[in-house]
Amino acid sequence: MRARVTDWRASPSTIVRVTRSTPAEDLSGFSVPGAGRGILDVFRYRYLLRLLIRKGTQTRYHGSVLGWTWSYVKPAAQFAIFYVVLGVFLDLNRGIEGFPIYLFSGIIVINLFNEAFGNATKSIVNNAPLVKKIYLPRELFPVADVFIAFVHFLPQLAILLVVVLLNGWAPTAVQIAGVFVALILVLVLALGLGLLFGSVNVSFRDAQNVVEIILLFSTWSAPVLYSFTLVRDKLPQWLFELYMANPLTSAVELFHSAFWYPTTVTSPERPENLWLLATVGMVIAALFLLIGQLVFRKFEGRFAQDL
Repeated sequence: MRARVTDWRASPSTIVRVTRSTPAEDLSGFSVPGAGRGILDVFRYRYLLRLLIRKGTQTRYHGSVLGWTWSYVKPAAQFAIFYVVLGVFLDLNRGIEGFPIYLFSGIIVINLFNEAFGNATKSIVNNAPLVKKIYLPRELFPVADVFIAFVHFLPQLAILLVVVLLNGWAPTAVQIAGVFVALILVLVLALGLGLLFGSVNVSFRDAQNVVEIILLFSTWSAPVLYSFTLVRDKLPQWLFELYMANPLTSAVELFHSAFWYPTTVTSPERPENLWLLATVGMVIAALFLLIGQLVFRKFEGRFAQDL
């Protein structure tokens, strides 16, 4: 494509109009913020995504004495506090068979969600120098933080596997499949909410305070520290069904079904239609991902300016 440029030249007797063609500037190699394919563009930058994940995992405990040991110490301390208060003082250790496994298998699910969601919310602000200097799919940052949270979740899962194996763990293939479904559900939900609040947080830092309140309630919004039967016996039926539709509830109960239930002797009561509830939870998580992506794209063009 060529542009026509008009040049006026003066001579002693007349003014001559000279028209010449010049090549138009080629902008095909440039990307306009907000004009890409959103999360789909992350797959085109897989190398950069790996670098961000590696940076996040290697610098998490940089300069600390214990290093990666903190990935085991923190959940162990959290478990000890909840077990003493709820299991011993409130006597849930007797009311729920295998309460330590029940408790820990739920805690690690909530920890995964809290870390992934919380870090994704701050991902754009934390990477402000990159966002302001160069263009790349900004979704890379929340996606990388969700993957980093998953990497930090693996040591906790390893502890749980050791404990259940020592207690005669013998799961079925369906129960193992439930673990993968639960992980996908939690990660998709955390990414969707992270995109939503992470984009708003760039312009309105109050969003981070809202996220902290959500994380405060997340541990109690699913049957981690108590049994779902307590909720069923106290709430009206419609409100209980709404509680069970919570994606975190489905994810926690899938983990209970895979890790806790196979180690029990009395076959405790489990939620009815758990896979249907998981499907509903997956739809809700996917809806949040869609909303989060749309809001992210709306605010993306202002990131560099607001930062």
